[in-house]
Amino acid sequence: MATFEFMLPYYGDVALMQAAVRSILGQTDPDLRLTVVDDGKEPDVPGWFAALGDDRVRYLRNEQNLGITKNFQKCVELSTADHVVIMGCDDLLHPHYLETVRAILKANPDLGMVQPGVEVIDGDGVVSSGLADNVKGKLYAPTVKGRRLMGGEELAASVLRGNWLYFPSICWRGEALRAVNFRDEYSVIQDLALVVDLLERGESMMVDNTTTVFQYRRHAVSESSVQAFSGTRFTEAERYFNAVAERMDARGWPKAARAARVRSASRFHAITMLPGALRRGQGAGVKVLARHAFTGGQRHEG
Repeated sequence: MATFEFMLPYYGDVALMQAAVRSILGQTDPDLRLTVVDDGKEPDVPGWFAALGDDRVRYLRNEQNLGITKNFQKCVELSTADHVVIMGCDDLLHPHYLETVRAILKANPDLGMVQPGVEVIDGDGVVSSGLADNVKGKLYAPTVKGRRLMGGEELAASVLRGNWLYFPSICWRGEALRAVNFRDEYSVIQDLALVVDLLERGESMMVDNTTTVFQYRRHAVSESSVQAFSGTRFTEAERYFNAVAERMDARGWPKAARAARVRSASRFHAITMLPGALRRGQGAGVKVLARHAFTGGQRHEG
């Protein structure tokens, strides 16, 4: 049985999903398993997987649409390998992703997470660097030359200040991932919540910048996207940051608690959304975005 498993929660563009699958099966290290959990109804997808003829691939289609969080949870529950990647269905692996990550794990067998080297591509697959990723890299990501082991309050405070991780590229220790899983109450910030939950369990992460092995696809935010400008995602974020700040206080991690209350990256993101919400006449969204952007750092009691 393969000790490394790629879980692919799928919904959306068929061609991008097929490219993601090919990048997984094209690894220089072939000792892997791929499980695809299809949350859509595209008619030709089951046949395409059947025609692959690769016994490393397991394809499952949900009887009814579960939504993002439930499908992610199902992927975690179905995983069985020692190490697991929950890959985005529109992202791509370089051929040496698995070879690189497995070498890190061999040298550091107790790691809970590995964040490998990532480059960002746009919707057309062109390597790009937009505002969000420049902010991530220059303001929030730690300085890493080669590899750096991080964990505990140091990493919790870092990601709560600004989540610089690329969640779909992370390799997780399967046992730890399955013990925690994604929280039911979050649909946008569930990746950050999972990392912090694992840090609270004592897991550590190796951040590796020695080589680029993953392509993270960043699609442009559409001006017509209701969720982007309604403030819905920031209502969830505010609820999470307030709750996790209290947990960090109780744990005796004051730097992490402060980072959660200040939530500087999330507030900056809300500020960038304000002009679009104003142009679209999203009055309720403007109020949510403004509250999130300009009330960070306040202690919430009760």
